[in-house]
Amino acid sequence: MDEIYRALNGYPKRMIGLSALEAIMGNFFHTYEEYAGFILKLEQEGILEMVKSKGRTTRNPSLAFQYRINKSLLQTGFHQEIQHYRNKFHPSINLDEYYKKDPSIWRHNLPYLIKINEYIKTFGFPKESVPAPERSFELVQDEKWLTEKGGKELLERIGLFHSFNIIPVSDPLMFAIHPNLVSKETQFHLIVENKTTYQGLLPALPSTEFSTLIYGSGKKIIHSIEQFRDQYPVNAQHHFFYFGDIDREGVSIWHSLNQKIKAHLALPFYKACLEKQPIAGKEYQRQYTEAQEKFISQFPQKEQEQLAMMFSQGKYYPQEILKSKELQEIWRGSDWNRWICKRY
Repeated sequence: MDEIYRALNGYPKRMIGLSALEAIMGNFFHTYEEYAGFILKLEQEGILEMVKSKGRTTRNPSLAFQYRINKSLLQTGFHQEIQHYRNKFHPSINLDEYYKKDPSIWRHNLPYLIKINEYIKTFGFPKESVPAPERSFELVQDEKWLTEKGGKELLERIGLFHSFNIIPVSDPLMFAIHPNLVSKETQFHLIVENKTTYQGLLPALPSTEFSTLIYGSGKKIIHSIEQFRDQYPVNAQHHFFYFGDIDREGVSIWHSLNQKIKAHLALPFYKACLEKQPIAGKEYQRQYTEAQEKFISQFPQKEQEQLAMMFSQGKYYPQEILKSKELQEIWRGSDWNRWICKRY
């Protein structure tokens, strides 16, 4: 009956009616008496609690028309199962995150966890780095599992992604280098979202204190930044700045990137944008509340209010609102060390 328990635990509502219970359990019982007896057993165990205001049927045995599902009792067995595999698996596999997840995630991940455990016990952790599809096939016999089917997230959840020496499959990072600064102990790198801004800033690179100018290419930077150290194997203290469109999508890109690396907002550019008039036309964009709040919090109070109003009206600032000459003057003339010290 584990399937019934899993179905009840995964049911999207707290209340469940008899028709929904029959849809879940109907295939497991041959007679009404068997079906009703099992529901009454769940009542006695406290897993199903009658909603008294809805009453009970007149059939014998009598069932409630509606029940409240006590999912905390269902999860007791689920946690015991995790503990069982925790004792069984290689000690490097950390299952703690699954206690906080929906049981359906555990059920979906378990076959892959078993394969990963078998791999580690048989071969240990690989010493050589290989591309993600190759490692994916070695681990679970599916070359797309890591890149397209949630494998990377699973390995991160159990704390082992880096242990498998996986070379990410993403577009190469595109950047220009200031050759005179590659030997500095502390280096600045500017990431810009759009190609126009990259081309506008490129001529100024040799006259700035930045070691590289990186073309983000929209959302691609979220993955391509993983290749930075392989493409730029310079031992230094690296500081990244980001400048993108001031719209919901641009803010979301920065927020996702900032979760992978410390990406300081290139505030001198953003502040220059805020001195212009915003443009209407982004009402259709999806709202990313957490990203938006994090982004706005980086600015002084007056500008926070300005940004909040702009977002609420569906307006935006494209990077292109700053002309090439203006971009270059801001880049050369700003004190970038000042923004490194700003708290996030």
